[in-house]
Amino acid sequence: MRRRPEGPVDAARPIGRSREEQERFASGAAHGNWLTLGKDGRLTLYAPTGGGLLRWTETVAGGPAWSGPHFVEAPGVTDLTVLQGADGYVHFLGRRERAGTDGARGFDVVHAIQYQTGLALTDWRSLGNPHPGGELGRPVGAVAADGTVHVFVRGAHGGLMLRREAPNGKWRAWEDLRGSGIDALPAAVALEDGRVEVCAAAETGLLIWRQAVPGGDFNGPRGFSLRAAPGTLAAAGTGLDRATFFWTDVDSGGAAAWRIGGWPSMLGGSPAERPYAVLRATVDGYDCLVLACRGADGSAVLGMGGTENEEDGFWWYALTESCQGGPALARDGLGRVVMALIGNGGVPKVARQDDGAGLSLGRWHSL
Repeated sequence: MRRRPEGPVDAARPIGRSREEQERFASGAAHGNWLTLGKDGRLTLYAPTGGGLLRWTETVAGGPAWSGPHFVEAPGVTDLTVLQGADGYVHFLGRRERAGTDGARGFDVVHAIQYQTGLALTDWRSLGNPHPGGELGRPVGAVAADGTVHVFVRGAHGGLMLRREAPNGKWRAWEDLRGSGIDALPAAVALEDGRVEVCAAAETGLLIWRQAVPGGDFNGPRGFSLRAAPGTLAAAGTGLDRATFFWTDVDSGGAAAWRIGGWPSMLGGSPAERPYAVLRATVDGYDCLVLACRGADGSAVLGMGGTENEEDGFWWYALTESCQGGPALARDGLGRVVMALIGNGGVPKVARQDDGAGLSLGRWHSL
């Protein structure tokens, strides 16, 4: 069991935002898998707000009722990223701004864990800054099959930095994975074979780093002449040892999917300005990938196609719900696809897969 770190020092509430607003309304959508399924079959939704984060939890597996919001303090923490491992633990990453003793502004990466659905988070632990005093991109991460947390961030010099847990539960030192000119939002994925891969858009194309063996060093970066719009990369494991990467293609303006060793597939759809939400699910007995994004008009968009079978077609459905940031996807305790978004008023909404053939969503419920 990982040791609980010391908590952060309290900070004042953001100016102009009341305690009631902090504890009720989201300020936008988190990054990563911010709609998670617990071991008990209940879904939990997480969203950032001033001075911390908000949490809503299903009262029973499959819903439809939810409890919350529950306010979790995280003074000074911004750029919330949520990830979950195969063990069900939910991990939270953020970037924290602090004033040094000399008054200079500094940043560090922080991490917290929720071990069980509905329980409290651990205290926030600082993972430091690979370039003390330097700027940081938004931290992203992946949890390997053995539970090892990997945290990636664009460093002050424009390359990719990694900090990960050691087998004894302590954290290793920051590792410089090199690269230059990368986008602030890399996409990391944990594969079924135990390895982790990470992809980043750069000025020269896409850069890929891969582990040769689980827990091993990262090889790369290996460059590919593919043009991804900044801030749109996402990744999903689509085979035992294979990842599929998704992005908004600069040339076509629609979504693209690609695996190492193949050619990119153009999926069409509305161009996303943020990373796609990706979920692997069985629909009508077929292994499918479900994608969701915020379209150009601010409304949510849902797409679906066969896993690693994009050339047979990808279908997109424009929804009428507006959202802040990107939506999230998960399967609930009954196996149904659930989509979540943050409405323009800071209130989360969820819709579940209807019974019947195909993939259609039922009525939206505000939490």
